[in-house]
Amino acid sequence: MSNETESIDTSAVDAQEFARNIGQAKDQDLREAMEGPLRDQIVREIFKRMEEHYRGGGKSAVIHWKITGRPDGGEDHWEAVVADGKCTTSPAPSSDPRVTLKLNGIDFLKLVTGNASGPTMFLTGKLKIEGDLMFAAGIQSMFAIPKG
Repeated sequence: MSNETESIDTSAVDAQEFARNIGQAKDQDLREAMEGPLRDQIVREIFKRMEEHYRGGGKSAVIHWKITGRPDGGEDHWEAVVADGKCTTSPAPSSDPRVTLKLNGIDFLKLVTGNASGPTMFLTGKLKIEGDLMFAAGIQSMFAIPKG
């Protein structure tokens, strides 16, 4: 595999175009992306953009994200802290969460791009939630999710 396919310039990726592409992609294509060498870069960029797309307001909270389906069989565990009108994210959770969201890589991509509804994913078993369910129901509205 060439270096060209092992890394992408994430600053050149338009959020709306990314959301549109996720909405149009087949699950198999999303699975390949989330099980391939670009997974870490994709996940890292999504959490970076989560900070940028936070709308502010609301109560302070810690949200843990567990994204299953790593190529090594493990999961990514990220933390988003919303406080003082901003959101900060980290791949090294250090605080007790108000809520933990657990889902596979494909469903994570669909959820964070607005191509799937959190409540629907929860009701169908694609999204597991531990902690404050009422708070979890409003997480998507806390972010300006680019529409594809």
